[in-house]
Amino acid sequence: MPSVLQLPLPIHTFPNLRASPPGERPLTPNDLRDTLALTHPHAFAWAMRCCRGDRSEAEDVLHDSYCKVLDGRARFDDHSTFRTWLFGVIRRTALEHSRWQWRSVMRLERWWHHTAGEVQTAPPPEPDERVAQLHAALTRLSVRQQEMLHLVFYQELTVQEAADILGIPVGTARTHYERGKARLRHRLQGDQYA
Repeated sequence: MPSVLQLPLPIHTFPNLRASPPGERPLTPNDLRDTLALTHPHAFAWAMRCCRGDRSEAEDVLHDSYCKVLDGRARFDDHSTFRTWLFGVIRRTALEHSRWQWRSVMRLERWWHHTAGEVQTAPPPEPDERVAQLHAALTRLSVRQQEMLHLVFYQELTVQEAADILGIPVGTARTHYERGKARLRHRLQGDQYA
């Protein structure tokens, strides 16, 4: 029997990763998987940010987000780009995870106080000095400012797209973005001359 050449499914790149090009069919499950594959590096970076750098948690959040998308629990409409919508799904999933973890930690803490003393943990290794300064300056910003700077600088989104992801008005997003940049600049310049 002659063998048939199996070609991989084509990856469709749509302008701005919208649901489908105007006048064409909506995304099929294969198109959806291809589009998720295209956005995966950016989605993982955003999941890492939403999970405050915890790689394991980010992997779990991204997995749950992809399951929501592929199972149809999160449905994409044409109100924004696919990437903006996906980042919103990831952010909401990360918030669900953090609420669940907080409850788990509180239960464990109550149990631990009844059974033993405090746990001693080793400090994390010290990163490069300049990276440490940047990280310290970023952690002194509000969470909303940190999210805005991450989305605009690292994910190369517009302020409007970042506002859509965070579920805030664009004027508020612009304020957080500008204040975050100003505070970060001030803190880094202050560290430089200290």
